[in-house]
Amino acid sequence: MASSLLTKQFLGAPFSSLGSGQQPSKLCSSNLRFPTHRSQPKRLEIQAAGNTFGNYFRVTTFGESHGGGVGCIIDGCPPRLPLSESDMQVELDRRRPGQSRITTPRKETDTCKISSGTADGLTTGSPIKVEVPNTDQRGNDYSEMSLAYRPSHADATYDFKYGVRSVQGGGRSSARETIGRVAAGAVAKKILKLYSGTEILAYVSQVHNVVLPEDLVDNQTVTLEQIESNIVRCPNPEYAEKMIAAIDYVRVRGDSVGGVVTCIVRNVPRGLGTPVFDKLEAELAKACMSLPATKGFEFGSGFAGTFMTGSEHNDEFFMDEHDQIRTKTNRSGGIQGGISNGEIINMRIAFKPTSTIARKQHTVSRDKHETELIARGRHDPCVVPRAVPMVEAMVALVLVDQLMTQYAQCMLFPINPALQEPLQSSTTESAQVPL
Repeated sequence: MASSLLTKQFLGAPFSSLGSGQQPSKLCSSNLRFPTHRSQPKRLEIQAAGNTFGNYFRVTTFGESHGGGVGCIIDGCPPRLPLSESDMQVELDRRRPGQSRITTPRKETDTCKISSGTADGLTTGSPIKVEVPNTDQRGNDYSEMSLAYRPSHADATYDFKYGVRSVQGGGRSSARETIGRVAAGAVAKKILKLYSGTEILAYVSQVHNVVLPEDLVDNQTVTLEQIESNIVRCPNPEYAEKMIAAIDYVRVRGDSVGGVVTCIVRNVPRGLGTPVFDKLEAELAKACMSLPATKGFEFGSGFAGTFMTGSEHNDEFFMDEHDQIRTKTNRSGGIQGGISNGEIINMRIAFKPTSTIARKQHTVSRDKHETELIARGRHDPCVVPRAVPMVEAMVALVLVDQLMTQYAQCMLFPINPALQEPLQSSTTESAQVPL
């Protein structure tokens, strides 16, 4: 029955198929016309999108891995925020290549320049443009990639979708694109710190089969100094050495491994996030999973919570010494019903092994012939040590956007009294609104 319907033209069906009491005369009107041939289908135009993140605090990244440079445009930053290149450079230095033997040997200083949006060391409220030049390019390393697709990379899918791609270094799919995210994240971190004392810290909790036990890190007290004390960014020295050894093992063999980055957020204002489709953990998941090489996201108890009963998993409430409502445990990860509850937010992001490796692999050429490929270029044997500041940046961008969504009309920094009178407040000495 279904096949016969597909082969018949409904409007051109015999009139006898109509009910016996119906007359076909009106349907036979000379005014009724049918096309004698099908019209040509319209050409589908693919729009390149996905380069902007955020609603109130909006970040657009630009540039390719081996182009002239990379960077970002930050729109929606409040005026009068003290900001300089050094604020961003600290974070960029944490993600730059060539840091140690377990990262890519590409040598880039990743020196940033703010070319708009600030005056006399303060933000003006206009878009902030941040640029970082590419100085250590080796485009010839990617000549084979113009003919064959690298396994598990974005080469093939970019070609399938757009019909054109930047061969050198993967273009926009390269982790070098994240420079713009980290620069913007530095601004977001500063806003969060000034307004609510919010602190975002990420660290490596797994490399391949080396897993850092959760009870060895106290999320209440772990510091940036502990995280940055070794090249793998694991706050536990013993497990840091094991992780470095695991990376070294595959590095000298031209292979790669993946791992997990744990991120925590302390001093989070209550009430961030909204129910249903815009839950805070959903926004965080999208932000973190937009990073290159991500393959998994866990929040709070994550998948381990599936092994518990409700009585084991529930976070019971109590009143603390400051007469504040708190939870005895934090398996909810600091968010309940999609809204922050004031406890520490914690999440884990899984990163796959680096796709580009220096070992022979089977692939297919652009003209659809099976072949073999040994990829050249300089790549991280494990991306997780450099992914730490990237994760922090994306989490910061989500939280500052949520903060502005909630307090958009109130986000003002103190005005320089030498220029004009500050806004008067009956409860505070400055125009800054406490959260």
